Amino acid sequence: MVRLGFRTRESARPLLLSLFGVLALSLVLAEQEGENLSGLSNNPDKAIFAVRENGTTCLMVEFAVKFLVPYDVLALNGIDLITEQASFTLPRSAEIDGKCGSTESEIHITWKNNAQTLRIFFSKEVRDKGIEVWKISKVQFVYDTSDTSHFINAYNPGKHTASTHRLSALVTPAGRSYVCAAQQTLTLISSDHQKGVTVSMYDVQIQPFDIASDFMFSEPYQCITDQRERLEETLPLILGLILGLIIITILTIYHFHLKLTANQPQLPRDRSMYKNM
Repeated sequence: MVRLGFRTRESARPLLLSLFGVLALSLVLAEQEGENLSGLSNNPDKAIFAVRENGTTCLMVEFAVKFLVPYDVLALNGIDLITEQASFTLPRSAEIDGKCGSTESEIHITWKNNAQTLRIFFSKEVRDKGIEVWKISKVQFVYDTSDTSHFINAYNPGKHTASTHRLSALVTPAGRSYVCAAQQTLTLISSDHQKGVTVSMYDVQIQPFDIASDFMFSEPYQCITDQRERLEETLPLILGLILGLIIITILTIYHFHLKLTANQPQLPRDRSMYKNM
């Protein structure tokens, strides 16, 4: 009987390991669950993506992205190489993957049957005076010059990876979302002979941490560029208002001055009549 019990326990071990494996796999899948919400945007160029963990939104991005990618083509003489530029945008139909953490998060956006992948990495840190902020710490773009819809007559086509180095972009106070209508441009260095790949984002709202409500961004933090542009728009109005008030004040003072001088008795200018008397 003892031997039978031992064998039963031994046979149960693979089952328990399998159960633990399934649980671990389900946790990983929960961390990497992505949703494409681009259909909620009226802007045909803007995409909305979310990463959810255990059924709760933990990362959201809303933006339009444009890529400018240099690549080599063979010159007409069949010897020299010349550089062309492929320009394309991030499609709204992309597939989403990602991972959320307390201090590090990331989102992977893939399209064209995995020919192109944009990866954005976020990190949270504490700065001077104990102020906690989050930022984009790295951007990576994987592209395939075999994609003839964007890379026409590419020389030696294949996959390449472009990455940023020591990036600290979109620095935002913790618990808030970054908002910027102005274009934000990043330059990535490619594995294709160190070419510079340009990634431009605009109409941006991003929050990789501390989302309080499901599918809802927290309080926005407006970028400096937008603040400056708003100031430039409102400054002429403010100056015009101040100038108008100055003119009204001057006219009012002049009006009262005329009324005061009109009520004072007027002395005759020719005083010779008084002498004759």
